[in-house]
Amino acid sequence: MQLTKNFVKAKQPCAAGFRWFIRNRNGQGEYQQLLDDLVAENRIDDALWLLDQFGPIDAVRTLDSLEANAVVFAGELRIRQGIEVDTIVRAGRGIHTQGSIRTQGNIIAGRDIRAEGGIRCDGSLHVTGDLHTGWSLDIGQSLNCSGQIKAHRDIRVAGALLTEGNLQAGEDIDSGGPLSCNGSIKAGGNVIGGAGIHARRGIMAGQDIRCADHLDAHWGILARGDILAGSSIRAGEGIEAGGLLQAGEGHCIYAGLSVRQDAWPVSAQVRAQSRPPLLLSGHWQS
Repeated sequence: MQLTKNFVKAKQPCAAGFRWFIRNRNGQGEYQQLLDDLVAENRIDDALWLLDQFGPIDAVRTLDSLEANAVVFAGELRIRQGIEVDTIVRAGRGIHTQGSIRTQGNIIAGRDIRAEGGIRCDGSLHVTGDLHTGWSLDIGQSLNCSGQIKAHRDIRVAGALLTEGNLQAGEDIDSGGPLSCNGSIKAGGNVIGGAGIHARRGIMAGQDIRCADHLDAHWGILARGDILAGSSIRAGEGIEAGGLLQAGEGHCIYAGLSVRQDAWPVSAQVRAQSRPPLLLSGHWQS
């Protein structure tokens, strides 16, 4: 895609960025080459603005490895050995690597992100597609995914974790902020929320489920260990804990909210080491 002075001016660029375009590129240039040049001259914000205005392209950049201060590519990145970036990794399409991804800034992709190794991002990660990693996922700020998230080991997010699809980890899922999933949540270890935990489907943990606020699932909730919430616990179907089942002080536990009351003995059973005192709905299975 060839960009011209009038084409760029119509997008109302900032004065400094437009002057750079006129003085350094004579008011014209190939789209991706302009992005590369802006990044090379450390005009990262200008490169991100340009990509926001003109969107993704179908180009694919394939490399053995990628080490850079910043990456802003309008197409798809395919990196064989891994990605190591000081600030931001931004792709208009997907990001695929047979290695790991490590950045001190943000990761943003217009389609899927797939890494056979781990992903460590000190900033935020935003992906418009699925997110898969063959190792752990470690995010220093927030994680927002428009598809499914799957990690072979841990998923750790310091801030909010939001996904439109299923959320699955071979070991722990740990969110320092709200954890919201429009699919199911499944972890081989613990599911931990620094605020509330919400799942449009079910929640299953190989160990504990713990959160500081409300725990809410439209289907059932199952933990091999404890189920502990700082506020209420609400399930559309049954609730089963291998250990304690406990809501916050003064808060109640509700099971069977999505099924008929006469179906509670089958579809809304509640099990735990002992009956919680404020169980207001569901069928207690002693």
